[in-house]
Amino acid sequence: MNRDQLNEHLRFAAELGVAGVSRDPEWRKRNGDGDGFQSEMIPVPVFANPAAVLAAIRIDIGPDCSRCKLHALGRRQIVFGVGNPDADLMFVGEAPGADEDVQGEPFVGRAGQLLTKIIAAIGLTREDVYIANVIKCRPPQNRNPEPDEVDTCEPFLFRQIDAIKPKVVVALGSFAARALLRTEDSISRLRGRVYEYRGAKLIPTFHPAYLLRNPSSKKEVWEDMKLVRTLLNSQV
Repeated sequence: MNRDQLNEHLRFAAELGVAGVSRDPEWRKRNGDGDGFQSEMIPVPVFANPAAVLAAIRIDIGPDCSRCKLHALGRRQIVFGVGNPDADLMFVGEAPGADEDVQGEPFVGRAGQLLTKIIAAIGLTREDVYIANVIKCRPPQNRNPEPDEVDTCEPFLFRQIDAIKPKVVVALGSFAARALLRTEDSISRLRGRVYEYRGAKLIPTFHPAYLLRNPSSKKEVWEDMKLVRTLLNSQV
């Protein structure tokens, strides 16, 4: 997201009654609710719609976040999230890659193109869903995010999930599934089951990048996505 886009978010949030950004250091202390530290939250009206809440979260992050060390390790920009704020289905990946770091949007490289096909296979488009990552900045050489980076950034993901209130969350790959479920189990062990998560049903599955290297696992992902489709069509 560039500065013009951020300014547009600011204008939109102001129209919806968002008062401004708190820079009080007290807002950044841990809040004791298990979601890490309290980020620099701006007050959002209780009647605000998900788009307004997401805009407020993006403003909280700021145009050039320096909360963790990744800002000094070569990242180009913050990759916040993209899609339908009212989505019933949300995908959560690990972290931005090189293409995402350039374009400012999650899942736009080869893995993202495959994710688009996976979404289409259950009768949806990228515009129907919401896509985000556990952390918002690209780690150097696409290494796994480190614990301090996750601890710093994941509260923003939690707030995104709580704003959107999806019916189903799909955790893409081992890292995202482990981070969300607070487990060290492998994705092979985790997938195939439904987990309760922040008011949604969580389905772990293989990351699209893994499928590019291991196309034989597409069958398992298709089984997972059929389960996602069933949950989306359920009235429960």
